[in-house]
Amino acid sequence: MLMRTDPFREMDRIVQQLSGTSGTWSKPSVMPMDAYREGDAYVIAFDLPGVDTEAIDIDVERNMLTVKAERRPAAKSDSVKMELSERPLGVFSRQIMLADTLDTERIEADYDAGVLTLRIPIAERAKPRKVSVGAGSGRKQISG
Repeated sequence: MLMRTDPFREMDRIVQQLSGTSGTWSKPSVMPMDAYREGDAYVIAFDLPGVDTEAIDIDVERNMLTVKAERRPAAKSDSVKMELSERPLGVFSRQIMLADTLDTERIEADYDAGVLTLRIPIAERAKPRKVSVGAGSGRKQISG
């Protein structure tokens, strides 16, 4: 039901992690994700620790889902001297091509403990239906 649009995106993510570079709005870093089916919905979970909910942007245009987020540095006073900074800052983005069988009008988003979870229901038209065969009439009736 989900299709990756860029097979080299994972390689870019690994290179960015190894080089320590942060994402920018013109070249965002890739955020890790899991995707799975749970009942009549697809669930996509993105790791976004330390990101404020106001800094998360979710868009759907046709069947393209785009999630962008920005992790900003914590506000510090002038008297703070940074000794070590390993947590990545900057812009993170992920684009996923969704299948036509998903209902993009009813996507639910929840953010808890640094994980953004999207639930995308399967469209009614894509759910399996039983076809009954009528005796003698020659017509088939679809029940759903």
